[in-house]
Amino acid sequence: MKNRIMKGFIEEIRDKGMKFSMDDLAKRLGISKRTLYEHFSSKVEILETIIQQSFEEGDEKTQQILADDSLSLIDKIKGVMMVLPTHYEFYDLRILEQMKRYYPEQYTQVEASLSEDWQTLRVLLEQAIREGLIVNMDVTLMLKVIVDALNSTLDQRFYMKNQITVSEALSAIVDVLLFGLVPADKR
Repeated sequence: MKNRIMKGFIEEIRDKGMKFSMDDLAKRLGISKRTLYEHFSSKVEILETIIQQSFEEGDEKTQQILADDSLSLIDKIKGVMMVLPTHYEFYDLRILEQMKRYYPEQYTQVEASLSEDWQTLRVLLEQAIREGLIVNMDVTLMLKVIVDALNSTLDQRFYMKNQITVSEALSAIVDVLLFGLVPADKR
């Protein structure tokens, strides 16, 4: 039931933005408000649960990639860059702007995760530089470019308008960042 409520919460946000009521959510789910409150005490608790679950599952996916000995270092870098939050449809510029306005504490957590939680990737990039697998350049600058490019997927309206899924966009962005635009045989 909790997962169903979180899914409905995200659907409400996508349809109405952050300004919906628990009544709206109960109606969408075809349950009573009382049932909602048996599982979550407030909209804030649902929001925080979604954010926490996304962080935890993203960390778990990253750890699985790192532990996979069948992956090369470049494959691990690519895999870590492509980890999508479980509720990635929730991470949209319009929704994040509303979260910033109405739920600033929760927005701060999300913003920090989107911009600062890249230590694992930093370590992988530094290793790849040492091993001569990628160019030797300032890793902080490299991370800034990578994070900004990956965060462009937050503009989900652009991708929907152009009939590109977030997964497809992420994959293409990662390929451009890792391998460039010029084919290897043309360099």
